[in-house]
Amino acid sequence: MAGRDTYDPNGVIAEAFAMEGLTKADCRSIFLDWVLSLGPEMRPEDGVSVLLSRHAAAPPGHPMVEVLKEALAAPPRRGRRGGSAGRFS
Repeated sequence: MAGRDTYDPNGVIAEAFAMEGLTKADCRSIFLDWVLSLGPEMRPEDGVSVLLSRHAAAPPGHPMVEVLKEALAAPPRRGRRGGSAGRFS
């Protein structure tokens, strides 16, 4: 498939930035579709970084920018969950 974008293979992220009235929930769904469309050679973190820089001129407060930034954030650290297994290991 000639002309296929390595970082947005199905063009769903670009389409999201072109659409008006999207909610954050819509953008999360689009983001999931994007992640599932990536090939095994692409690390999602690398793609997100490229897409954020590519769409830096997006309108302020666009929900897709928020979703992409959240994807780069480190997940919250989980502490001990409790139970006897945690106390006696």
